[in-house]
Amino acid sequence: MRVLIALALPVLLVACGPVPLPQAERECLQRALLAQQPRGKVGLGIDSTGRTRGQFEMTVTSDFVMGRDPSAVYDICVQQKSGQVPSRPLYSFPEWKG
Repeated sequence: MRVLIALALPVLLVACGPVPLPQAERECLQRALLAQQPRGKVGLGIDSTGRTRGQFEMTVTSDFVMGRDPSAVYDICVQQKSGQVPSRPLYSFPEWKG
């Protein structure tokens, strides 16, 4: 049992470490987009028995509720995840329509 713990501990510690900067920027872009406005989807369909089925999903983050600046959310998120400042500003992403 001790051997397993000794082997697993370094793996667990690495999992907590910083992520590569490009990965952090991609992940934090999504967080900044959610800080700008909530996201959701609605689905409607009919199953094989003829019954109508509906689906509703909404994602609202605390960043949005607190009115945080999406650019600041992005910058802080990248620094926390990678330990580095972003290599590019939030508005440089094609997905960003701020």
